[in-house]
Amino acid sequence: MLIKKDSILQKAPQAAAHVQLALDEAAIEVARRSPDDSAVASRDSVWRQDIIELLNGALATELVCVLRYKRHHFTADGMASPKIAEEFGVHAAEEAAHADRLATRIVQLGGEPDFSPDSLSRRSHAAYDDSADLKAMIKANLVAERVAIESYGQMVALIGDKDPTTRRLLEDILADEQQHAEELKGWLAH
Repeated sequence: MLIKKDSILQKAPQAAAHVQLALDEAAIEVARRSPDDSAVASRDSVWRQDIIELLNGALATELVCVLRYKRHHFTADGMASPKIAEEFGVHAAEEAAHADRLATRIVQLGGEPDFSPDSLSRRSHAAYDDSADLKAMIKANLVAERVAIESYGQMVALIGDKDPTTRRLLEDILADEQQHAEELKGWLAH
């Protein structure tokens, strides 16, 4: 950056001194001496229980989405329904894969994935829908995807650097949810 001082252009001083990037050797030594501890470093995090709770909420949301998409897959009716019903089935499978990834991460963190059907809809961020009209189905799924996008975005922000592995998992799922929303929005435009 150049600054003007008394009609002479000079280079601005560096804002901050260079700090060399270096690994935390003490943390590496702890990992080396503790082979019986969890393979997942975040398991000892003070945030672990909060993260598990967030993930169980996301798990409930994904499971409700699977059920909603499955119902719509099997009950869609109308001229455009065969192709859209097929896509509802694809979305259901993708949401089930999200649920599996979330459950796996919960276990890695030392928690227990909550698959209890008794409280599933209460814990879910998204709602179940039993619409019979194809357009209403698409709208209900779009709303649910928008809710998921908002929820995942908030979780990513909350977790930040507290658990980079979980954050990346949520970012991957968020990208899928955004793609689903774009597809649904496109179907409504036709």
